[in-house]
Amino acid sequence: MAETQLSTYIAGLPKAELHLHIEGSLEPEQMFEFAQRNKVAIPFDSVEAVRAAYDFSNLQDFLDIYYAGANVLQTEADFHDMALAYFRRAAADNVRHAEIFFDPQTHTDRGLPFAVAADGLLAGMKTAEAELGVSSSLILCFLRHLDEGAAFDTLKAAEPWLDRIIGVGLDSSEVGHPPSKFQRVFDRAGQMGLKRVAHAGEEGPPQYVREALDLLHIDRMDHGNRSMEDEALIERLAANQMTLTVCPLSNLKLCVVHDLKDHPVPEMLRRGLHVTLNSDDPAYFGGYVNQNYIQLAEAVGLTRDQVTRLARNSFEGSFLPDDQKAARIAEVEAYAAAT
Repeated sequence: MAETQLSTYIAGLPKAELHLHIEGSLEPEQMFEFAQRNKVAIPFDSVEAVRAAYDFSNLQDFLDIYYAGANVLQTEADFHDMALAYFRRAAADNVRHAEIFFDPQTHTDRGLPFAVAADGLLAGMKTAEAELGVSSSLILCFLRHLDEGAAFDTLKAAEPWLDRIIGVGLDSSEVGHPPSKFQRVFDRAGQMGLKRVAHAGEEGPPQYVREALDLLHIDRMDHGNRSMEDEALIERLAANQMTLTVCPLSNLKLCVVHDLKDHPVPEMLRRGLHVTLNSDDPAYFGGYVNQNYIQLAEAVGLTRDQVTRLARNSFEGSFLPDDQKAARIAEVEAYAAAT
């Protein structure tokens, strides 16, 4: 299938996004807007200077500017507006459902009440469903560079919102912060009925993937690239059909891969892994969902059938109720049949 035809096909393909850090959707223009309305100083004098700073060599370089950018988020309206801006871009990419991460500790550690981020995001999600028809769920992530006690404190603070939060995740600096560090808080989250996901095998070794599976008892794995270094792990992930939320442009920007042509998604598909494509932190990494599909497809030669499989996987791997999941998968199949 010609690249232009496949790009057009991807553009209209219904899909879900399962790996999106909402703070990572803060575009430079919006950073300036929020800084101005909240009278917050930022270390850049123009939108162009911000974009120039988005030149990372590793995860930590990215995180440093990511946390600085979060300082402009001060009110529920900021979180609402940031979320709605993301959902508008997602809807334009025909994302029909999104399960978004947020990092409450990034905000509570700078003095904001938990409610400011949670209520603002939930309001934005509600607006998006009403205005755009995009459904969504919220996942609370623990920052792994902080300690277990801080994670327990955050889970406790979240209790009034747990009827509106679908799960917990684990993000931030991976190397040196293995999943085992958070085993007890993930056990507690599971007892509370929350879904469990975790970043593993992005920069960390395959052993971190094993720990996420065996100790955190995750329902879905974020990234998982380095699983491909371990044959037994590949076979286990395939046999269990563990969903992997892979983020190609993020992997390229953070030098997890040095060229998209070398990305492991084709081999993951060949080995029967349940892979999905996602944008991670799109404001920082240069593309929302469709750009991740299109640029990867061009780089590695994905077929139309593979692209359709990835979109179907995104709904199968979601935490939607079974009836809604089936309806969304039917939309994918109807689109594929008609296009």
